[in-house]
Amino acid sequence: MTDSEIGWRVGELARATGLTVRTLHYYDEIGLVSPSGRTGGGHRLYSDGDVERLYRVCMLRRLGLPLASMPVALDADRGDATSVLTAHLHELDRPLETEQRLRGRLARLLAQPAAQASSRGAHLLEVLEDMTAIDTGVQKRISILVYADLPAAYEYLIRVFGLGPGELNHDESGEAVHGELQAGDGVLWLHPERSEFSLRSPQSVGAATGMVAVIVDDVDAHHAHAVAEGAQIRYAPMDQPYGYREYGAYDCEGHLWSFMKPLD
Repeated sequence: MTDSEIGWRVGELARATGLTVRTLHYYDEIGLVSPSGRTGGGHRLYSDGDVERLYRVCMLRRLGLPLASMPVALDADRGDATSVLTAHLHELDRPLETEQRLRGRLARLLAQPAAQASSRGAHLLEVLEDMTAIDTGVQKRISILVYADLPAAYEYLIRVFGLGPGELNHDESGEAVHGELQAGDGVLWLHPERSEFSLRSPQSVGAATGMVAVIVDDVDAHHAHAVAEGAQIRYAPMDQPYGYREYGAYDCEGHLWSFMKPLD
């Protein structure tokens, strides 16, 4: 790299951030995070400003903002990451505040005279509430969907349903063996068919045995985009008696998806 080629190449940025090269290429394709320069050989070259924008994108995704809403949010900050850094700090502070509150309650209970031990019930309930808030027994949910063609499903779910791109891993032979997509505050894993575990795509068995429900900002707008991209719609947007507006669609291999939003 010459002196004029100051910055990070896409591979270097992928290794440093844990994102895949494919994700960075996709962000460039949709104009979300585009490199400011090119090397003499024409390769992408990311500047400090590009890295800051990438950080803001990743943090906004972590906070649940869909990719479609990113440009407006990023433009509103006018290139300043201060608001995103502040939100990130607050997110990290929340469990710390709960732990500090729990510690204070335990210390006060220990400092109580033995004669007041019989009146600890209400305080212990508060302790149990804080313990539940920071319980690490179950930390995260991950939904896994099985596909016969992992790369095609990965591309389809990003393009048609607007899911956020994550990793797409291949084995030594080049076969796709694992995919990850972001859906708001959740993560979806894509798994290839495996006979040894009786894992089959709905396309192979001729039936969908489950469905994925995703909360979106605007059900009708999401439906219109899916239709424009050629999605197979199962039912159009409608208000349901259980308090949600939703529509249903099949993906490229027959998994049934429901996109919904609570009714006002």
